[in-house]
Amino acid sequence: MEEDISIDLRILQSHLDGMLSRVKHNSLTLKRLQAFEMRLLALSSLTEMIDFILDETKLLFDLEIVSLYLFDPTNDIACYLESDHYPYKDRQGFMLVESDALFKKFFDYSHKPLLGIYHPENYEQFFLDGDQIPSSVILAPLIRRGKYIGSLNLGSHRSDRFIHTMATDFIEHLASVLSISLENTLNFETMRRTSLFDPLTGVNNRRFLEQRINEELDRSLRTHQPLSCLFLDIDYFKCINDTHGHQAGDQVLSQVAGAIKKQLRSNDVLSRYGGEEFVALLSGSDESIALEIAERIRSSIEALLIQFGGQEIAVTISIGAATFIPGLNATKSVADTARELINTADAALYQAKNKGRNRVENRSGILSTLDLQKA
Repeated sequence: MEEDISIDLRILQSHLDGMLSRVKHNSLTLKRLQAFEMRLLALSSLTEMIDFILDETKLLFDLEIVSLYLFDPTNDIACYLESDHYPYKDRQGFMLVESDALFKKFFDYSHKPLLGIYHPENYEQFFLDGDQIPSSVILAPLIRRGKYIGSLNLGSHRSDRFIHTMATDFIEHLASVLSISLENTLNFETMRRTSLFDPLTGVNNRRFLEQRINEELDRSLRTHQPLSCLFLDIDYFKCINDTHGHQAGDQVLSQVAGAIKKQLRSNDVLSRYGGEEFVALLSGSDESIALEIAERIRSSIEALLIQFGGQEIAVTISIGAATFIPGLNATKSVADTARELINTADAALYQAKNKGRNRVENRSGILSTLDLQKA
């Protein structure tokens, strides 16, 4: 009798020890999760958030594999990341998808995480890149206002790490926090870029240029690479407005901006400076490259025929070019040099206008001996 009681007590003690161990483990996990959330909420950019989620979630849950899929039906996220020069296509574990069919197929309308043994036929599409293959997985949908915005996908080399009977409270809570943070960050990115964006032409505006040129000059100093600036002006634009109307003028602005963008590289920056004027920053481009790009732009605009109201509108453009090459004399601030670079390109544009328009002019040597002191 006493022996039976002793056995029962040992069993009970074992259960209690197990419960206490789980409580301690859950308490530690909760503290780590709270610290994770505080750091997550402090992030202000989309690129920081993507890196943080992919890298820190591994540490939080002691995992080998983490992937983040985001629903991007309008290609906005891709555009944001490209404009920030973030190599999202090469980022291991990150994927943009244009359709939410994948999420609907797996999560249906339960909006609950899926977990269990990894079967390639079921889960391979959530772990497409990398050489590591998980043994067990958990897929957590990211949802806002009843709609899928993506999924957080975790993989472990342990087959018993994620089993279908385990509780999913922590991962559901984390997915909820991630969903809110991602939505807020995307809204912030949209507002930020809208304030720096020209809605008519679809390119950046002057405010964006004034911020970006300082960044490009800083980069030029760090890398000892030149920075070229093109100042572009549509010829006889007032005449186009007077002859064909302002709607035709808007069409010309939009199509010319599109034609210019096609001749630029992915790391070049195009902004509408005002009216019919545009400015392009050509990172890492010396004078010869800048003039080559400028001539390509001029030629493509000359060949452009814009259809409006049953008429064809011919357009030409004049371009002024200037190049900054870091030199030896630390005589100017970044802000002063930015103004001088734009003004020099503008002066070259003035020459192009005076020489008959539809041409490229260059102001050589003006900035070639300058170096910068940070403002």
